[in-house]
Amino acid sequence: MLAADDFARLRELRATDPTRLRELVTSRRRATPHDDGRIFIIAADHPARGALGVREDTMAMADRYELLERLALALSRPGVDGVLGTPDIIEDLAALGALDGKIVVGSMNRGGLKGAAFEMDDRFTAYDVHSMVSCGFDFAKALLRVNLADSGSAATLQATATAVNTAAAAGLPIMLEPFMSDWHDGRIVNDLTTDAVITSIAIASGLGSTSAFTWLKLPVVAEMERVMASTTLPTVLLGGDPSISPDETYASWGRALGLPGVRGLVVGRTLLYPPHGDVTAAVDTAAALVHPTG
Repeated sequence: MLAADDFARLRELRATDPTRLRELVTSRRRATPHDDGRIFIIAADHPARGALGVREDTMAMADRYELLERLALALSRPGVDGVLGTPDIIEDLAALGALDGKIVVGSMNRGGLKGAAFEMDDRFTAYDVHSMVSCGFDFAKALLRVNLADSGSAATLQATATAVNTAAAAGLPIMLEPFMSDWHDGRIVNDLTTDAVITSIAIASGLGSTSAFTWLKLPVVAEMERVMASTTLPTVLLGGDPSISPDETYASWGRALGLPGVRGLVVGRTLLYPPHGDVTAAVDTAAALVHPTG
């Protein structure tokens, strides 16, 4: 896989030829859709939110070289269709030759960092629709946290509606990841009850002047049958809490993937930093759930 020379070339490229970096992103070989119409995406937008922890290790994702090695390994496995990331991650992977033939989902990211006094200020801080279209990306992704006790959520809803409109005008599918959220003991907690997830879906689905290009990125919660009965929008499942046992996690994904409207899986830390340390085994297990026939 990756070696010290690969990273040396990456550092040199960033320092001496930054325009080449963009060329590598835009000129990559595009993905070919999978025959079954499903997608399996590896998520890597956590570091840009300052979320570096996995289980009890609060700095698990701090080593960028180790993260890139794990990402490149995951992307090399059969059944892995692409990656979701912020510009720094996407550009690193492009320079390392790991994006050829892969779907790229550009993260618009969020300004509200975990634990910050401004945590609910979810203005977009990474890709915008214009930059993703110019790079030839396949999807945009935006987080949508709605806090009924925080008036700042109105601005978040308006900005997200604008992003939906802009993406639709450009013909770019946009994944919305909605949550009903609230303050608890000085921190923001997403409500993962079934009713709250359904409410978040209703709010997200109505944003913008058209929903024709809107997808949903949803957590796997109790009563997923009710959740999926609340929307006709194409849906991908997000990976969830990496602290849950792997067997339990895979079983819940497998059940949810069988529901009408579910089109795939978007997972990051759970697979990149599995409890047993075997990235290949973790990724292959998830890939077999999304693409059971290979």
